Formats: sequence, structure tokens, C-alpha cells
Amino acid sequence: MNNWISALAELQARSEPGILVTIIEELGSTPRNAGSKMVVCTERIYDTIGGGHLEYKAMEIAREMLASGTRQTRLERFNLGASLGQCCGGVNVLLFEPMGEPVAHIAVFGAGHVGRALVPLLASLPCRVRWIDAREHEFPESMPEGVLKIVNDEPVDEVAQLPVGTYCIVMTHNHQLDLELTAAILKRGDFGYFGLIGSKTKRVKFEHRLRESGFDASLLQRMRCPMGLAEVKGKLPIEIAVSIAAEVIATYNVSFGQHSANAEPIARLLPASRRSQSQ
Repeated sequence: MNNWISALAELQARSEPGILVTIIEELGSTPRNAGSKMVVCTERIYDTIGGGHLEYKAMEIAREMLASGTRQTRLERFNLGASLGQCCGGVNVLLFEPMGEPVAHIAVFGAGHVGRALVPLLASLPCRVRWIDAREHEFPESMPEGVLKIVNDEPVDEVAQLPVGTYCIVMTHNHQLDLELTAAILKRGDFGYFGLIGSKTKRVKFEHRLRESGFDASLLQRMRCPMGLAEVKGKLPIEIAVSIAAEVIATYNVSFGQHSANAEPIARLLPASRRSQSQ
């Protein structure tokens, strides 16, 4: 069985989206013939369309499609010599086809009471969850399916490892750690959603310190704090968790994978939270 066929079956079994890239036309000298395929997913590729700059550009386009959540096919024509600098000098036309259903990547920082109520809810959605905390004893003994437990003494280091378009949820036990995570997430800027647990007062304090550190006001507007839908009221961990999960669902239903620096702030797409949340 061809590697790309096995890859599609594997991705389907994991409910993970990918992009099937096919050479549908070749003119002149090219690394591989028409019909050659590869599969690109968020963190790896399967098979090859010939390597070199052509394959690099194809991977770049495919991952942009994955991050945007598009379901539209795409055609691209590449002059291997003039535009890509490959010595073979022919022309390839590539077809990009989204495969599988979009799956949200979610990173939950904090395994406290609200985190323990929230993660099982998120695990029941079409998503992959990274659950991150420095305190291993705070995690339950068993993890829900689709949840990766990450114990790291420096949770901020995990921000750099997140896929583009990740939905970031910060709810740790430490306000200074929350601030450091917030700065790291905003500095990357390629998140699909960023929610920070806390009150309006906490937001004001964080915004003041972040502005002093040089963060732009338009970027700060993309931070949801307080987070969660105001229509779901209550202060119990499960009530707060349901509110946050509802906002996550609303976010990816409105615009799956929204992550670019120019994306419309989620505050314009969802009702503003009016309830303070305690940790």
C-alpha cells in the first residue's frame, strides 16, 4: 500500500485533518511525474512530490490551509526554474485537497478545579487537547481519550510547541505564571482563541503591564478575559467550565482556526462575558 494511502487511513482513524497534494500536470523536466502525491498534516508529512523548494512551498500552502480550516480545494502552478530556482526547470501544477474534518487544537494551562472540570468537556468535542501543568499530582489518574498530559516545570516553554491556530486557555494557580503565559501567547500571535480566567480587574492589571512591555492594544483586544459566555452563569467549577466550553464551540463554529494577526477580534463575534471568574 502506498504511503500516502496509509497516511489518509491513519489520519481518518485519529480524526485528524490533512491536505492531499497531487501533481496533476507536468511540463518539461520535473522531479516526479503527474499523479505523485503527498499528505501534509500539522506536524508531519507523508510521501513526497519530489523534495526541494517545490515540496517546501507545497507544505507551506497546505499548512496555511489547515490553519485556516478551509474546505475549498486549491490549484497552484509552479515554474520550477524561474520561480523556485530548481535546476530541472519544468512546470508542475498541484492540486490541494482538504481531507477529514477540521479538528481544533486546544492547550489548557492549569490542572486546578476548573481545569479538571473543563478538560473532559473539551475531550468530548472534535478537538485535540494538551493539558499542561507543573504539578503532576493535580492531574486525575486517567486521561480522557484525545487528551495529552504534559508535566513541565516551565509551562511557558510549551507555548512555542503549540500548532498554529491553537485555542489557548490559561487558568493556572499563579497570577505571575498567568501573566508570563499571556505574554508568550500574545507574542506568538498565531492562536485561534486565547482565553484567560479572571475578573475584569485582573484584565485591567494585565493589560497595563503588557502595554508597558510593548504589546499593541489591538493584540490585547484578542484576549478573552473574563472568558466564557455570560449566558451560562454560576461560580461552581463545572458551571465556569461549561461557560468556557460554550465559548470555544462558538468560536470554532464562527471561524474555525481563526489565528492571523489581522483576524477580527473574537469580542466582536461573541457576547462579552459579564461574569467575573475566580480560580
